[in-house]
Amino acid sequence: MRYKAIGLILILATAFSAFASEYPGAVFLMIWPGARPTGLAGAFVAIADDASATYYNPGGLSFLNSTYVSVMHAPWLPGLYPGMVYDYLAFSRSIKNQGTVGANIIYLNTGETEVTDNNGNFIGTYTTFDIAISGSYGFKLTPKLGVGLNAKFIYSYLVPDWVFGALPDLAGTSGGTGLAWALDGGVLYKPLNYLTVGTSVSNLGTKISYTSSGEADPLPRMLRVGIKYTPLQNDVVKLNITPEITKVLVGMFYDPDNEKTFAQKLNYELWEAWKSFGIEATFYDLVSARLGYFEDISGQRGGILVNRGTDEHIALTDFLFTKNHGKFAGKVGLCFGIGVQFKGFQFDVSNDQMIYDFDTKNYKFSLTYHF
Repeated sequence: MRYKAIGLILILATAFSAFASEYPGAVFLMIWPGARPTGLAGAFVAIADDASATYYNPGGLSFLNSTYVSVMHAPWLPGLYPGMVYDYLAFSRSIKNQGTVGANIIYLNTGETEVTDNNGNFIGTYTTFDIAISGSYGFKLTPKLGVGLNAKFIYSYLVPDWVFGALPDLAGTSGGTGLAWALDGGVLYKPLNYLTVGTSVSNLGTKISYTSSGEADPLPRMLRVGIKYTPLQNDVVKLNITPEITKVLVGMFYDPDNEKTFAQKLNYELWEAWKSFGIEATFYDLVSARLGYFEDISGQRGGILVNRGTDEHIALTDFLFTKNHGKFAGKVGLCFGIGVQFKGFQFDVSNDQMIYDFDTKNYKFSLTYHF
């Protein structure tokens, strides 16, 4: 029965999304946790070989044979809003002949917000935050095929009730917090020693609402598909190449006026999907260097920054193979990172600030221990 349930989740995710017309809420669930995956531009669904599998692909848990603990801290986009902090804690433990259990906590704190009345008088401050807590389980169907599931609780605290009382012009008298539940599912398949295929769906659950009116937004349902190719592996160096595509399923194929053909809608969805490409080289099983490329063209992140009167992000394929794409504005959506590992400890640092077109610093720091 559990095998059928996992298959059903993976299949129905795309079917339900075809009828969606809303924008997602709880978008903090879309931020990449972990310094190592960030250095690879988020391309981690086909790697998933540590506790971060609890986020990227719970199917990867089934291949873990030890206990992992990972913690990450990041001052999040200080150039956009100083004081934001993004933290992540993940855990996994292999149980002999029973699979692997895991858990993670995601916490985003956007700092203090000042409240003033209509006359500009200072009233007070409050802190906005989002948190998600997940429990995971992964197991092998065959020696080369692993599957996994997450159950997730989401809590979002945007505005405290006292602000509604102090500002009567706001709609409602409460409702600045939101709750939701969700499931994730993932599969990791290793057909060859040098090739791994991974896919996952995430955030399939209830809607989240922040107002007392009853209006609600769907969670950011996402589908990830990627491969990991290892063309080189010896005592000196191991090289991983990992392309990945991520599709936000909310609003997929939405065409309220029925003006587009299916082929046109499919082409748009493929163009709009996030594309990631990562390269990881590990030397003497001690030091790792990572480089990633990312593009989210509809979200105007990453890709190639060009100027067509104003700055605009375009896809790498458009820049290379089309004319009149504008003048290169000097920025490519690159991510990078390094890692050092010794006696079970691994320390990673990454940076993805180049995918944004505003000035910011965006470093993530992770510490992982396995035993």
